[in-house]
Amino acid sequence: HNLEMKHLPGADPELVLLSHRYEELERIPLSDMTRDEINQLVQELGFYRKEMPDAPVPEEFQFAPARPLPTLPPQQAPAADGKTPLEHEEGEHPDL
Repeated sequence: HNLEMKHLPGADPELVLLSHRYEELERIPLSDMTRDEINQLVQELGFYRKEMPDAPVPEEFQFAPARPLPTLPPQQAPAADGKTPLEHEEGEHPDL
């Protein structure tokens, strides 16, 4: 679920992880990995594997990958008193 494969002739295979805004987060080379290793990697990243193509996806996996990925915090303007608003907890995404 939420995983799309695109074959690019002549390109080395790699897994490109995108944010919900389609911003590139990470590229993982796959050339030296076996099919089993790639399947394990995708599972470790938090993607959900459906039993059948038309099977429903549990709510907790709708926006997989489930584990938070590193993102840059948004630029914050200082408040009227000149102080910067509180930072978010590590791993907490400000939009969620």
